[in-house]
Amino acid sequence: MTLSFKSALLPSMLAISLALAGCQDSADSTDNNIETANATTADLENENTTLDKAGKMSAEEQMIANITRYRWTLTSAVSKDDKPLAVLTDVKDQIRLSFNQNHDDNALSYTVGCNTISAEYELKDSTLAIEDGMSTKMSCGDLDKAENALMQLMQGDSQLILVKDVESKDNSLGDAPLLTQITSNSDTLVWKGRLTPQAKYNSKGETLFWAVNAKMVPCAAGSSEMCLQVKPITYDDQGIKTSEGEWSAFNGEIEGYQYDGKHNEVLRIQRYSLNNSDAAEESSSIEEYAYVLDAVIESSVVE
Repeated sequence: MTLSFKSALLPSMLAISLALAGCQDSADSTDNNIETANATTADLENENTTLDKAGKMSAEEQMIANITRYRWTLTSAVSKDDKPLAVLTDVKDQIRLSFNQNHDDNALSYTVGCNTISAEYELKDSTLAIEDGMSTKMSCGDLDKAENALMQLMQGDSQLILVKDVESKDNSLGDAPLLTQITSNSDTLVWKGRLTPQAKYNSKGETLFWAVNAKMVPCAAGSSEMCLQVKPITYDDQGIKTSEGEWSAFNGEIEGYQYDGKHNEVLRIQRYSLNNSDAAEESSSIEEYAYVLDAVIESSVVE
């Protein structure tokens, strides 16, 4: 009888044990879910804190981000006595200044139309401090005086004042902001900005090499409209030409390039997609790219 009672009791005890185990597993699972949820919440809070921190820029960082988006051309140069610096103003249209940002390194470059001088810089508040730079070593003839004068002005600390384009209708700097630079000896340089192609087209450029023939051709058979005659060229990593394409009519514009009909030239071009850019709205539905001159790497006079 006792044996029979124990046998009958065992299934009930087993069921109770399993139920208790199930409850324990459920509790453990709930605890684990709570811990996971808490961890996920903590991760999200940490991520949001990081994003909030990344979204906040110091005044210096904001200034650097702004001036890097433009290429600057000199518009005026006056001494501390408010007299024009003729050595610079006579060639001001070809005096350029660029700021570049690469991770934590800030660099600038400037030229009067001959050598390019490059240097690292620091910006604290509105004070620009330029370190000793490096320059190419070409003889510049009549431009030597202008180059030496600009190099002297760029030494030491300068004060920067950035003013947005008067035609800008929003909080952006617009298409042509002004950057005033007061040098260490109180001379004043005023630079006018122009958006870089990367900023203008909101995309990374693709490098192309095109040969441009001095002779233009009809844009299409039977057309009276004349177009540039171009062909693609390919170079290897060592700069050795590996292939050339066929001549064809280019019915478009290469921004920054001036055709004179007297030279056969090879151009290095940056091609920018117009997709997802404001410029796309201003272009025809057929045009998909914008072409910007990067450099003329070969030029020969046509006899």
